[in-house]
Amino acid sequence: MPYAIELLNITKRFARTTANDDITLKVESGSIHALVGENGAGKTTLMETLYGLYQPDSGRIRIHGKEVSIRSPHDSIRLGIGMVHQHFMLVPPLTVLENIVLGAETTRYSLLDLKKTTAEISELAGRFSLSVPLDEKVENIGVGIQQRVEILKAIYRKADILVLDEPTAVLTPQEAVQLFKILSELKEEGKTIVLITHKLNEVMAISDRVSVMRKGKIAGEVETAKTNPQELAQMMVGRPVLLRVEKAEKKAGEPVLAINDLSYVDRRGISLLKKVSLEVGSGEILGIAGVEGNGQSQLVECIAGLMKPSSGSITLDGISISGLTPRDVFARGLAHVPEDRIKRGLVVEMDVKENLILGLHNQPQFSSRLAVNRKSIMDNARFLITKYDIRPVDPDIHARGLSGGNQQKVIIARELSRNAQVIIASQPTRGVDIGGIEFIHRTLVEARDAGKAVLLVSADLNEILSLSDRIAVMYDGRIVKVFPNSKVEESELGLYMTGSKGDSQMKAVGS
Repeated sequence: MPYAIELLNITKRFARTTANDDITLKVESGSIHALVGENGAGKTTLMETLYGLYQPDSGRIRIHGKEVSIRSPHDSIRLGIGMVHQHFMLVPPLTVLENIVLGAETTRYSLLDLKKTTAEISELAGRFSLSVPLDEKVENIGVGIQQRVEILKAIYRKADILVLDEPTAVLTPQEAVQLFKILSELKEEGKTIVLITHKLNEVMAISDRVSVMRKGKIAGEVETAKTNPQELAQMMVGRPVLLRVEKAEKKAGEPVLAINDLSYVDRRGISLLKKVSLEVGSGEILGIAGVEGNGQSQLVECIAGLMKPSSGSITLDGISISGLTPRDVFARGLAHVPEDRIKRGLVVEMDVKENLILGLHNQPQFSSRLAVNRKSIMDNARFLITKYDIRPVDPDIHARGLSGGNQQKVIIARELSRNAQVIIASQPTRGVDIGGIEFIHRTLVEARDAGKAVLLVSADLNEILSLSDRIAVMYDGRIVKVFPNSKVEESELGLYMTGSKGDSQMKAVGS
């Protein structure tokens, strides 16, 4: 079978960092080719070079056997290459139809030929099972539909090569299954697909071949049918990786964090939390599953003192923390790993040792009214860098210079070193590679085994199912179901997550 893509000896450097080091990657026409690797391995950089967002320092690109020069995304689109980015490139106030045709409008007498355009897009949507509401604004549709819009955008522009970057990161299990069906249909139509993902079960389920990247190089390439997740994981990190969470079953102790009838109404008058009630006991991980945007963020920020609830109560060890400032909440014994590490977790222009004492800087061991104890700050950093395996081993490097996984380790090291009674971990492994995920999971289980109460919020159902002792599902600002343990199928969770099934709040809490 001829190659649709040939990336030959591609090298790309950023200052002193070599993101892609003499990489050769060939992708067969009409196939689904997975590209996996740790954070910082160079996967996205390589595909963004193919898409024209970067130009290689050296190397050549062939598309369908012809050597080409790709200087911009306009060139790649002209060559039939489309890319669906991890963060969708849509304009929320515009309709689905307007987003699809934006920049590629079919006109008649310099006016948009709406009838012809609608017919063309409807035909494509039907042909590839990409049903979308063309007249609806993008801001009013879910992420699964938004992803279909992105794929339709690429196909409408005549793409026969599609690159998808972490396409299931925010999808429910049902949406992921539907996406795989769509990708299979696109493959049957002769499309070539490159899938960037860190989910090895997806690699095994959908791809024909898989290339593994490590430290900017291709560490191996295999036919998917002839490999397994363990082999792929070892190629990714250079050592055996435990792909399951090992934890003993444990019954929760007395409730430490209690939330009762918590509601939150935003400035627009929209109710985002609706009488949420939950308890988290000592020595327990309570996982909250749900499609993003159903109140999880507001729940976490109300608990952490970043938002003031409209009504209801939050108590920590029997003492009310409702409406307290973040500093006061932390002083009462709460640690918070935020979902957005850049916005909420780090000051990226500060160095690692300074980030490791954020919120702790006024404690006596680090400072007094007269001076900062630089030796204590450095000793603390060296200890935590070693304990939490933060790389590079340099307390003076700016946080911006760390990979996403190591930035996350800095936050986890700081928050868990507080010795708090309650740990809120929101999307703790988002954007983290498989080795980092293994470490963070083990750390959270150790905290639970030490008697901490852990509230885990994650869009990754595998993470929820693997770590949680109990699982609560959020939909439309409510807790619609609480499962007394983690022995539940992904498909059933997905039904509650999308509102297809649901119990009342009171019934759920008592289940």
